[in-house]
Amino acid sequence: MSGLAVFGITGRMGQSIVRALREESPPASALRLSGALASSTSASLGRDAALEGTPTQVRITADPAVALESAAVAVDFSLPQCLAAHARACVAARVPLLIGTTGFDAASRALLEAAAQSIPILIAPNTSVGVAVLKQMLAPVTAALGPGYDVEISEAHHRTKRDAPSGTALALGEAVAEARGETLAHVAVFDRHGSLAPRKPGSIGFAVVRAGDIVGEHTVTFAAAGERIEMTHRATDRITFARGALRAAEWLIGRPAALYGMQHVLGL
Repeated sequence: MSGLAVFGITGRMGQSIVRALREESPPASALRLSGALASSTSASLGRDAALEGTPTQVRITADPAVALESAAVAVDFSLPQCLAAHARACVAARVPLLIGTTGFDAASRALLEAAAQSIPILIAPNTSVGVAVLKQMLAPVTAALGPGYDVEISEAHHRTKRDAPSGTALALGEAVAEARGETLAHVAVFDRHGSLAPRKPGSIGFAVVRAGDIVGEHTVTFAAAGERIEMTHRATDRITFARGALRAAEWLIGRPAALYGMQHVLGL
C-alpha cells in the first residue's frame, strides 16, 4: 500500500478521509495513512490522527517534512494561507499533491502552477465524482441552449465555511462562461443589493446560503420565458468527498509533473 499524508487532519475533511480509509465496502483504498499534519497551534498535536474511533498509529505533527516522510502522495484540506508552505514541502520531498482547499488567491494559484513544473498537482475545489460529472455536462447544455437563457448558480454550505461563493460554485460558473466564450470575471454578478437595474443579458448570477450543518448543495439554473432547467448536486455526507479524494490521490501517484483536475482522473 502507498503512504498518504493528510494536511488538515483535524478538520471535517481530514477526519472524513480517515473514515474513508477504514471502509471495507466499497473496497478499501490502496492508500494507507502515513502522515498527519495540523497547525502549530492545534491542541491535537501529538495525538493519534483518528481523533475518534480505531487508532491509526499515526501521530499528528505540525512539521510538513515529517508528515511527508513515508508518503507517496499528499492531500491538502487545510487553510488557504498554508498552501504555499505545503506546496514547497511537497516539491522538496518530490511528493504529488492534491489541493482540496478552496478560497485561495491568485498569488497562491501562481505558486501552485510553478510547483506543478516539478511535481504533479491536482487542484480540486470539490473532490466529489458527481460534481466533476456535473461540471462536464455544463458545456454541451450551455451550447445547446444558446445565449437566450439566464444562468443562476446557487449554493449552500454549513455555517462555518469561510469562502463564498464556494470554489465549486465558481468552477461551475467558469464552465458555463467558457462554453459561452466568456471569462467568468466579466459576466459574474455576486451582489444585487441596492441595484435597481434589470438583469444584464449574458450575466451569471450567484446566490449563497450559510446555515447549520449543510454539507454541500449546488444548483445551476438555466431559465428562459416559459421554462426552467435545473441541474443539482447534493452531498449529504462528506464521505463522498473523501472517497473522491482517495480515488484522485491514487491516480496522481506516478503522473508526470503537471497541473491536473478531477476531469483528468475520470477521463472526461
